[in-house]
Amino acid sequence: RVLRVVLARFQSSIPDTLDPLQYAYRPNRATSDTIVDALHYSLSHLENGDSYIRIHFIDYSKAFNTVIPHKLSTLGLQPALCDWLLDFLTGRPQTVRIGNRTSASITNIGTPQGCVLSPILYTLFTHDCVVSNKVNIIPKFVDDTTVIGCITGRDKAAYRREVAGLVSLCKDNNLSLNMDRTKEMIMDMRKERRTHWPLFIWVLEVERVSSFKYLVVHISEDLTWTLTTTQLVKKAQQWLYFLRRPRFGMLPRILCNSYSCIVKNILTSCITVWYGSTTAMDRKSLQRVVKTVEKITRTALPSLQSIYHRRVCRKAASILKDPTHPQHGLFTPQPSSQRLRSVKCRTSRLKNSLS
Repeated sequence: RVLRVVLARFQSSIPDTLDPLQYAYRPNRATSDTIVDALHYSLSHLENGDSYIRIHFIDYSKAFNTVIPHKLSTLGLQPALCDWLLDFLTGRPQTVRIGNRTSASITNIGTPQGCVLSPILYTLFTHDCVVSNKVNIIPKFVDDTTVIGCITGRDKAAYRREVAGLVSLCKDNNLSLNMDRTKEMIMDMRKERRTHWPLFIWVLEVERVSSFKYLVVHISEDLTWTLTTTQLVKKAQQWLYFLRRPRFGMLPRILCNSYSCIVKNILTSCITVWYGSTTAMDRKSLQRVVKTVEKITRTALPSLQSIYHRRVCRKAASILKDPTHPQHGLFTPQPSSQRLRSVKCRTSRLKNSLS
């Protein structure tokens, strides 16, 4: 309980200037904001001629055990809070006991295993993980870190320097890269097929993938969402068994509550990110699950289309009220009007992502 009180104090003490692309533990931020920012930045660059995107998905080994206490003074937090945290992290002995035998005591580093403070402490201690070149971005959600390089022509120097700088930062921050789960994806929509040289970290080649599960969605190199919708439909259909089984004698209201708590949450997971760009076939397969639930519960349910529009409008309104939000600049009011200016789009990819 004490740690949760300290966690709330930490969240209220984080300055807005501390890495705005770290979306965790910020008000009015969620995983969907991280994904939207990464995709919008990529799609906006793909609007330019002779351009493509390289995305480097990074995975760390035991990231929460690597915090460095001496960086506290650079965070801009309250001195009393820093002193408490420094005392909490330093000189902490740890032993292992099995039966009547106890191991020798060692001084542990990092945060305790399973501690509620571990994620937020990690985000604070890695606040200096920012881009060195404005053509790249590094969106983060706790330890889920992604380097997005916007490349024009054959000039990959800025992207490779960014990755090299991140590797150097890992060394300085006691972080270890998990190369087995660190991947790279290339989004190249140009008609002319070109050879892309692989990315190397140290002497190891980073595996190139055609799709990757980023946070809660599957991002594909062709920017389609069929893989995401297929996985959501499959997972939702597995839970339909538990709705079908007790339907006889069960009140429709109870079945609808079960749908809202489980199946609906699955189908609408980060729906503001992907639904606007899905194909008609993908939308039919998603809505077919809702139709099945309507037959089971004998109750009319709101369509996914209406849920999507309602959540998009609510999210847009919250971003408009928050000038510190990284996507606040996308909403520009027209002169002498209460209506917002539309973003100019050359391709349907970007237009559909904003609809």
